[in-house]
Amino acid sequence: QVQLVESGGGLVQAGDSLRLSCAASGRTFSSYTMAWFRQAPGKEREFVAAISLGGSSTDYADSVKGRFTISRDNAKNTVFLQMNSLKPEDTALYYCAARMGAGYYYSGPAYKYWGQGTQVTVSS
Repeated sequence: QVQLVESGGGLVQAGDSLRLSCAASGRTFSSYTMAWFRQAPGKEREFVAAISLGGSSTDYADSVKGRFTISRDNAKNTVFLQMNSLKPEDTALYYCAARMGAGYYYSGPAYKYWGQGTQVTVSS
């Protein structure tokens, strides 16, 4: 069992940067594939990024590739999402998600554990 709590969201202007954090409880954090999803108003939840157990490989949605970076610190039970060059279309509620085991999945139902979300709003 793992509990996830996101933080770091806020209101920024286009072109700015934000760093989201996801703090995880539990002693087996390194056994989970981690991911970030987001949901904009009136839209379905969509995959943003995922990272492997040890953090050696990552996957990104095409819409954020080159701008966002996912990372993890297993010693601190934390996952990060560095977001640069933010655009208004990045505005959404961002969720941290976890699933036990290796391998990437790009649909929300594949992930068992979810945080409450942190709001990112990009103006202009």
